[in-house]
Amino acid sequence: MDPRVQPPPTPHRLREQATSHPIDQPVRSVHLALSQTLATRADDIRAVWLEAAARELHGRTSRGELEREQAEIFDALVDGLRAGGTVVTDAAFDQLRGILADVSAVRARLGFTPRETAIGLFALKDGLYPLASPDTDIVPLLQLVDQLGLLTFEAFAAARESIITEQAEQLLELSTPVVKLWEGIVAVPLVGTLDSARAQVVMERLLNTLVDTGSEHAIIDITGVPAVDTQVAQHLLKTVVAARLMGAECTISGIRPQIAQTIVALGIEFGDIRTRATLADALVDALRSGRGARQKGLPA
Repeated sequence: MDPRVQPPPTPHRLREQATSHPIDQPVRSVHLALSQTLATRADDIRAVWLEAAARELHGRTSRGELEREQAEIFDALVDGLRAGGTVVTDAAFDQLRGILADVSAVRARLGFTPRETAIGLFALKDGLYPLASPDTDIVPLLQLVDQLGLLTFEAFAAARESIITEQAEQLLELSTPVVKLWEGIVAVPLVGTLDSARAQVVMERLLNTLVDTGSEHAIIDITGVPAVDTQVAQHLLKTVVAARLMGAECTISGIRPQIAQTIVALGIEFGDIRTRATLADALVDALRSGRGARQKGLPA
């Protein structure tokens, strides 16, 4: 083979050549120049930004708090550009992304709307427009602000989702109280639909209460449950079985005529589980049959 004839480059060699001559070097130079422009005109930009954001937020946050947030965001933006950042996902903007995530989470908890949260950042464009000149192309900066705005919206949505999840868990716990009615007797008044998640909470709280109080009888009152189907019945049966394994007896109360007809129509059988029409009837039954009867002298 003629030594003067070079073999075609291999894919590996092509990748080496591509990485040895990065094509984004001009882009980084542009952003570095923009960082210098931002630093030089910082006071003017931040003053216009502050006025635009305050006007849009209509007093939803204090001017001092808004100025502090903007100062942190602006400084992190300039630092990221100086470090060679070109897009919001670059490592150079790690600090800026963290700041925006914190601001979004705080505003989500304070009840800000997504628009109010994002507009506080998009208002930065009002301060950037005056920078435009034949020698200064601000389009890369405006595109970067758009990316940051989308990031802010995503962080806000994630924070709201987390808040909603926390509130749902808190409501779930509040909607499944375990009440001590008498010495040795506890009750679980259920209101609303009984799904798998709520049934699990009911079971856990009931079993923990049985252990903590040493109760021997539990009453599960379904007066507030709008309908009983096969799934609800299965949840109730599992809860009763779990309580019995803890050494406690269970009574299901609140069996209304409509629910009784539905249970019969669906062929649901509660076996030897005691059922009563009202919570009062179930309490009397528990007092008569349990330790409460012996302690209080009630007739068995």
